[in-house]
Amino acid sequence: MIKTPSDIKEYRKNLKNALGNQFLGTTLDTFASAYPASRENAFAGIDFDALACDIAKAKDEAIPNLEKLLGEFTTKAVRAGVTVHFARTAFEANSMIAQIAKDNQVKRIVKGKSMTAEETFLNSFLEREGYEVTETDLGEWIIQLRGEGPSHMVLPAIHLSRRDVAELFTKVTGEQQDPDDINGMVKVARRELRQKFLEADMGISGANFAISQTGTIGLVTNEGNGRLVTTLPRVHVALIGVDKLVPDLKSALKILTALPRNATGQAISTYVTWITGATECKSAESGRKQMHIVFLDNGRLALSKDPLFAQALRCIRCGACANVCPIYKLVGGHNYGHVYIGAIGLVMTYFYHGLENARAIVKNCLNCQACKKVCPARINLPDLIKAVLRTVYQVEGKKPIRNIMLQKVLADRRLFHFMLRRARFAQKPFAEEGYIRHLPMLFSGEHGFRSLPALAKVPLRDMWERLNPPVENPKYRVALFGGCLIDFVYPEQAEALLRICRGYGVQFEYPMDQTCCGLPAQMMGEKETAREVAIQNLKAVDPARYDYIVTLCASCGSHLKENYIALVAGDSPLAVKVAQLKDKILDFSSFVTRVLGMVPEDFKSAGQKVAYHAPCHLCRGLGVTREPRKLLEISGLEYIKSKDEEVCCGFGGSFSADFPELSAELLRRKLNNAEATGAEVLVTDCPGCVLQLRGGTKKRGGQINVKHIAEVVCDQRKRI
Repeated sequence: MIKTPSDIKEYRKNLKNALGNQFLGTTLDTFASAYPASRENAFAGIDFDALACDIAKAKDEAIPNLEKLLGEFTTKAVRAGVTVHFARTAFEANSMIAQIAKDNQVKRIVKGKSMTAEETFLNSFLEREGYEVTETDLGEWIIQLRGEGPSHMVLPAIHLSRRDVAELFTKVTGEQQDPDDINGMVKVARRELRQKFLEADMGISGANFAISQTGTIGLVTNEGNGRLVTTLPRVHVALIGVDKLVPDLKSALKILTALPRNATGQAISTYVTWITGATECKSAESGRKQMHIVFLDNGRLALSKDPLFAQALRCIRCGACANVCPIYKLVGGHNYGHVYIGAIGLVMTYFYHGLENARAIVKNCLNCQACKKVCPARINLPDLIKAVLRTVYQVEGKKPIRNIMLQKVLADRRLFHFMLRRARFAQKPFAEEGYIRHLPMLFSGEHGFRSLPALAKVPLRDMWERLNPPVENPKYRVALFGGCLIDFVYPEQAEALLRICRGYGVQFEYPMDQTCCGLPAQMMGEKETAREVAIQNLKAVDPARYDYIVTLCASCGSHLKENYIALVAGDSPLAVKVAQLKDKILDFSSFVTRVLGMVPEDFKSAGQKVAYHAPCHLCRGLGVTREPRKLLEISGLEYIKSKDEEVCCGFGGSFSADFPELSAELLRRKLNNAEATGAEVLVTDCPGCVLQLRGGTKKRGGQINVKHIAEVVCDQRKRI
């Protein structure tokens, strides 16, 4: 049985051990680096966004009607000679399958890969009942022999080296195995498993689809074991979650178009098997196979009626949310999920396996949006993860002290800004050259992987009138949404913006009642506080007054544009204002290139070599990828591409405080990649990323400078 720590200290201990596993780190990094290219090639000629929308729409039409689809499927399947069962719980499903085995005098069972069977811990249950159960997928067989759960939904043994497998096979066969002879080890597996297939009385499979129109199940596999499991034994049992029900073959084929491409970068898997009804079977006394289908609820029908969490049932189990996750890339699936791995696992663990298993892992999310971007069913995974975190706090009836403090402070803008101003004086004994010399005692030594910036001597709001003289007959009226870091830590980034835009007829305004965007509250599960802050900002920054609302912070921009709509849902006047706000928000690079139309003649002809880090909330939250790179080119800077430019730098707001070891490793890799380019400057579009990257560079004594893109572009601007 899989055990996941419920205590954050124990969980972090596991994470540290995983970070120390050099093979795991290298393997996952290699896979994560190769996956995007193979996926892109597989989707060549296909509009992924349109396909994902189609899948989401089809799933959303099916999810409220699962019970109806189940009834239709049952009628068709029974006519074809299948016995259909419905299990409300995991225990019921396991008990039903054990009873089928008992009724048919089964002794030996072979099993195909099934995440639903992993969910119910079917193997352990059947083994306790005295049955011999053999996993026949190569990866699943390996981890079964090791007594482990899968570390990936599609690649269950990705965490093991060939030497690990050779040692295991040596122990199993009693014959020495050569770790460099991969073909030899595959032959060993075939030899061992072939006999199991021939001796088996029952085969157990899962299914990727259950088509209600015809009573057909569909299996997508890359090994021939799936067909052997479903054809050779005289009894076949398919364990299927009710969420796999689809109305017709057309719906299934839409999913099939995305599934292998998104999972492994294949245009199609090796085997796609469709089974309708009980087939002939020479080993059965009746001459026909006994076929049973056990549909599992285990909370799915309740989820299907929930207005927020129902979308989780769209999941097609491709595992892509793990493939692109920076955290999974560092620590692997045994530390980034319970049974279901990746972002969807952080969501479903609470519902399928309870609070104890979800408590720690649900906090381990950067909110980098990578999982949301790659999901072929358009599940808003980051939002659901935070919703589960809120639920955990509500169920337990207690919150971390910092959540309580944040709730009180952020809800009151005047108090928040008063505390920031007082903190500037309190930091004086510890500040040196723009950085905090010694971390406060509440931080452990683990947080010393970066230097923290000191608060600015004068916040942006106090110098705004001096920096922003009136513009005669302005062409554009633009509000600047500063956010906490621009206002109180890096006002020079806003000053650079104003200098760049001088002479273009832009009248900027800085609405003084604006406050934090509210993303920190959202990240910490404080939705009510995030809503209060959103309302404050909507009152402060009336979009009807401006042509554009520009932000220098990708995180602020993404939160304003993506999350405010949900936060004020149900409040009609505010919902209208949010829609206006969404239409007018622009990031700095988009504003300069698309609105102002700056050209190379506006800049010096030659500049420094620069590497670029794409903030998560810019390239995925706002969907802006081309404009920053175009601006670097226009401004005469020599842009040099670095590895993993769009992978998170590890900041993630409160994430870096909760998981400093993960934040530090992501930062280390990011800086290594940037320095490897030979660039003089590392450029980014978000003050949070500047804080992380500049602080890391300062701590390691690196040679590369870190600047906001507005600062380097300003340095290149010809003076007016």
